[in-house]
Amino acid sequence: MKRLTLVLGLLGMLLATGLGQTQKAATSNHMKSVIYVTADKATFNKPPTGGVSMATLWGDPDKGVHGTFTKFEPGYDAGMHTHTSDVWIVVIKGAYLYKDDAGEKRVGPGEFLRVPGGHKHWSGGDKTEGALFYEEASGKFDTIPAK
Repeated sequence: MKRLTLVLGLLGMLLATGLGQTQKAATSNHMKSVIYVTADKATFNKPPTGGVSMATLWGDPDKGVHGTFTKFEPGYDAGMHTHTSDVWIVVIKGAYLYKDDAGEKRVGPGEFLRVPGGHKHWSGGDKTEGALFYEEASGKFDTIPAK
C-alpha cells in the first residue's frame, strides 16, 4: 500500500510539473490577455494532405506549445504514428477514435485524452460525424508515422 501511495504521489508530481511547464511557456510568450474563440467562428486551416484542419487559438503549432481547435473529417484515418510532444484533447463534437496496444477508445463530447510524446497510437474521426476537439501540446506539433 505504501508503495502504491508513493508511486501515485510521484506520478501526480510529474503530471503537475509537465502541465506547469506548458503553462509557464504559454504565459511567458506575452499571453497575458484573455482569449475567447468559438469553434463555429474559428478560422480553420487545412494542410495539403486533407482530412484534418486546425484553428490556432494561442501559441504556434509549428514552433512550440499551443492550443487549437482541430477537426477530423468523417472517416479520417491518421494511421499509426507518434508525436514528439505530449498532446491533450477534449472532444467538443463527434468522436475522436483512438487505438494503441492497450485497446480502443471512442472519445466523445466532454471527454479527455492525454497522449504522451513518443507513444505509438492510431487516431481518426467517427465515420459519420468526424470529430471536433480542443487540443493542447507541450511543444511543436508533429505527426511521425510509426515504423
